[in-house]
Amino acid sequence: MYVEDRISNFPDHIRCHILSFLPIQEAVRASIISTKWRNLFASISTVDFDTYLLCGLTDRNVDSFKNFVDRLLKFPDQLSLDCFRIRGDEIASWNDGDHDFDVSGWICGAVCRGVKEIDLYLDNFCHTLPALLFTCHSLRTLTLVAKDSKIFEVPSEVCLRNLKTLCITNSVLIGDSLNRLISNCHVLEDLAFDECSVAYAREIIIQIPSLKSLYLDFFFPIGALNYVVVIDAPNLVYFRYDSVVVKGYSLSNMKSLEKSEICIWFDSSNYETSAIHLFQGICNVRSLRLTIHEVIPLKSRFPILHNLIEFKFFGKETWLVEFLHCAPNLKTLTVLLQDVAGTRWNIDAPCLSFHLKKIEILDYTTDMIEIVRYLLDNSMVLEKLIIRVNAMNATRASKARNQLLPLLKSSKKDLIVIL
Repeated sequence: MYVEDRISNFPDHIRCHILSFLPIQEAVRASIISTKWRNLFASISTVDFDTYLLCGLTDRNVDSFKNFVDRLLKFPDQLSLDCFRIRGDEIASWNDGDHDFDVSGWICGAVCRGVKEIDLYLDNFCHTLPALLFTCHSLRTLTLVAKDSKIFEVPSEVCLRNLKTLCITNSVLIGDSLNRLISNCHVLEDLAFDECSVAYAREIIIQIPSLKSLYLDFFFPIGALNYVVVIDAPNLVYFRYDSVVVKGYSLSNMKSLEKSEICIWFDSSNYETSAIHLFQGICNVRSLRLTIHEVIPLKSRFPILHNLIEFKFFGKETWLVEFLHCAPNLKTLTVLLQDVAGTRWNIDAPCLSFHLKKIEILDYTTDMIEIVRYLLDNSMVLEKLIIRVNAMNATRASKARNQLLPLLKSSKKDLIVIL
C-alpha cells in the first residue's frame, strides 16, 4: 500500500522548523530519509547537544561526530541560529576533557551564525568561553551553568548590547568581573546570579534602567562581608535576594517594584542597620516573602511599607510583630514561625483594624494558641483564618486540633479552617 509523503513536499523553511524540535541526532537521521531532506540539517535553527547524545558517543563514532559538528556550525553561508544549547549534568559534561571536544570553537561558530540564545552547562568556564561570546550583538538570552563552582573569567571588553536575559549559576566572580559583565548590557530585562560567589570586590553595582527582574543568590567568603550592594533599577518589577547581610545597601529608584522575595541571615550583629537599609530600598513593594534565619535585637525601626498588601513571613516571632506595625494596608498574611518566644501581642497595628482579610498559619503548634487568639479577636475585617497543622506527628496534630476546636466554637466569626 502506497502512502503519500506529504511532509517532504512542505517548503524548506517549514521542514527546517520541524527538525528544530528534534534532538540533534534525530534531526540528522531524518535528513537522510530522502534527497529532499539531505542538506536541511545544516539549516536548522536550534542546535541542542544533550547528555543523552554525549553518553551515546563511542571511540568509534566520536571523530565522525566532531566532523558533523564542524559542518553544522563552522561552514559559512548558513542560516542564523535561534538557539545553541549544550546540556550536561552532574555526571557528564561536554568539556570534561575526556573527548577533546572543541567546545570553544562550537560557541564561536554559533556566534558567527548570529545566534539569539545560548544555554551552556559546562564543567569549567575558565578556558572554554571565548572572548567573542561577550561581544555577540545578536545574542538575546545567555544562560551559563557551571558543573562545579569555578572562577568565571570575564574579558576586559564586554558589549552585549541586545542581551535581554542573563543567568549565571554556580560560579565565582573575582574583583569587578560582575560589574564589567553587565556594564554594557543596556537593554537587559532579566538578570540572575544563582548560587554565585563574589570575592575581592568592594561594590556590586547594578544600574540598568531596562531591568524588570533581578535575582541575586550570593555566598561570600567567611568574614569577608565588607561589600556594598548598589541597585538602581527604576523599572524593576521583581526582586529576589538570598544572601548573608553585607556591610551596606543602596537601593534607589525601585518605585515599580511589585513583588520581592528576601531570604537573609546574619554573620555579624553589626549589620542590623544594613538590613534595615535593604528594606528601605524595597519599601514600595506590594507582595513580599521574607525569610530570616537568625534574629538579632532590632536597634532601628522598619520603614513603613504603605503599598504592601500581601506578606509571607518565615522566621521568628519578634520580627513578625515589627513588620505588622509597618504594613498599615496589609490584606493577606501567611506565617511560618521558627519558634514562639512569648512576645507580647498587645500591638497597635492599623492593618488589623482596617484591612487584614486573610491569615494563614503554617505548621501550627500548641504554643501558638495565644497568637491565634489575639489575631482572631483583633482583626476586625478578617474573612478567613486558615490554620495548617503538621500531620507528620499524629499525637501532636491531635493535641493541636483539640486545642483549637474550643476557640473555633467560641468564635463569633465563621471563618476558621483547620487543615
